[in-house]
Amino acid sequence: MNTTPGFEILSGMRKMTEQSMEQARTAINGYFQFFQRGVPRDVMGVPELSNKVLGYAERNVASTFEFAQRLVQVTNVQDLAMLQMEFIQAQMQAMTEQAKDLSEMTTRTVMDSAKIPTKGGLSS
Repeated sequence: MNTTPGFEILSGMRKMTEQSMEQARTAINGYFQFFQRGVPRDVMGVPELSNKVLGYAERNVASTFEFAQRLVQVTNVQDLAMLQMEFIQAQMQAMTEQAKDLSEMTTRTVMDSAKIPTKGGLSS
């Protein structure tokens, strides 16, 4: 027998929350479309960098919406704590990987742009 009191969200409240989340998702998608039109296509001369930044942003927002949808389904404090811990761990891992990837790509871009092309076989 479970002695922990549940905190079941009333069905009306759940439906209203889900509708609000869908409205927020629609607004965020509109914002991303606006953002994509405004972001330079080639940050530092590298279009892949812009694409990566936008892709990471979209994935991070999608992860947050997935978390929110799962959060609405939680029925007890233990599940809430576990869900929150899993989300935070996943986001920290994603942030670390994204920062490393962007840092490496930026470093490569800077190093490549710093290379001076040699003409006519200049030697020292």
